[in-house]
Amino acid sequence: MNKYLKQFLLTGAVFAGLGPIIYGFILWQIVSPAQLEIRPSQVFLAIVSTYIIAFIQAGSCVFHKIESWSPLKSALAQLVSIYLAFTVFYLINSWIPFNWKVILIYTAVFVVIYVIIFVIVSLITRATVKKLNKKLKEDNK
Repeated sequence: MNKYLKQFLLTGAVFAGLGPIIYGFILWQIVSPAQLEIRPSQVFLAIVSTYIIAFIQAGSCVFHKIESWSPLKSALAQLVSIYLAFTVFYLINSWIPFNWKVILIYTAVFVVIYVIIFVIVSLITRATVKKLNKKLKEDNK
């Protein structure tokens, strides 16, 4: 198995955890539908969806470890994978309506937020690397 695929699966599993799936299964099998305003199967689907979203989001950091890829290619791969996971499960769970105007607005907001977070993380990383390089130069004198 490809080392990046292994890392994707491991990171996704570690950060997503199995707790939400176990909790969803318990609700689905044990809790009476009369005790909830929504059906237990909806709760289970929402929890499984959240787990898969977290799994993909955590695992997608592997794209930045592929040395042969440029930072832009890595960021775009991560953006696309996270966007697809969120969008598919938001639509499946009816968390957003299947309406092209809504999806267009959602997409624009999603991309803007991703870019803002990416820029902030990039600036912090650059500052940290610069500080470490400066410290290394001072220590080598």
